[in-house]
Amino acid sequence: MKIPTTARLARWISPLGPMLLAGHDAGLLGVWFEQQKHYPDITGLPFSDHPTTTEAQAQLAAYFAGERTVFALALDLSNGTAFQQSVWRALLEIPCGITISYSAVSQQIGKPAAVRAVAAAVGRNPLSIVVPCHRVLGSNGSLTGYAGGLDRKAALLNLEQRKP
Repeated sequence: MKIPTTARLARWISPLGPMLLAGHDAGLLGVWFEQQKHYPDITGLPFSDHPTTTEAQAQLAAYFAGERTVFALALDLSNGTAFQQSVWRALLEIPCGITISYSAVSQQIGKPAAVRAVAAAVGRNPLSIVVPCHRVLGSNGSLTGYAGGLDRKAALLNLEQRKP
C-alpha cells in the first residue's frame, strides 16, 4: 500500500502490541500492528499529531476498554481497488460480537463465486480492528488468516464477547 504524502503517522501502544496509524484530512487511512503482513512503506512520511489519528487512538482505547463497539471515524478507503473497497464496506456491517464466513461476505457483495478474491481483499484490509476483518472466519468456523496474527484475531474475538 502506498500512503499519500499528505498522511500523518502516529504510533500507539495497544493491549495487543504497538500499532501504526495513518490519517489525513480525508480520513483514517490505516491501522496496522507493527510488522504485520502487508505493513506499508512509511519511508519519508512524518510522524506528527493529526486530529484523525488522535481521534482514532481515543476510540481504539475505548474499544479495548470495552466501552465502544462501533467506531465513528471518517475512513479513506481509496487505496483499495473498487472490489477491495466493496469488501471492506461489507466488513463494516458485521456487528461487534458476530462472526461470518468469507463465503457470506462474497454473497453479501453479490459475488458468490469470488470467495478467494474476498479472502484476499479481507487480508489486505488496511484498517485493522476499525474495519473488522477479524470477524471473518473459515466456513467451518475456524480462525483462518489474519495479517496481525491468529493470536491477535482470537484475542479480538474474545474481547468482543465481553459485555460492556
